[in-house]
Amino acid sequence: MYVGRDMTELSMMSIHEWKDSELAYFHHGLQQMMPYLNAEGQTIHREIIEEIEARGGLKRGEADYTHGTRVSYD
Repeated sequence: MYVGRDMTELSMMSIHEWKDSELAYFHHGLQQMMPYLNAEGQTIHREIIEEIEARGGLKRGEADYTHGTRVSYD
């Protein structure tokens, strides 16, 4: 279950201020709904993808005993 800020709150702030977990969560959700999104939804999804790419992707640099190498949004 996602525990974090909802899209209403996030839409009122710059996408550069979003956490990696928020980007990962909303990217996954919008990716699943892509065939049904209107132009505005597709634009939001594209902006999320561009921000993820600008940050170098969603992979963690190293793993430790509490974290894997992928960003978890759950």
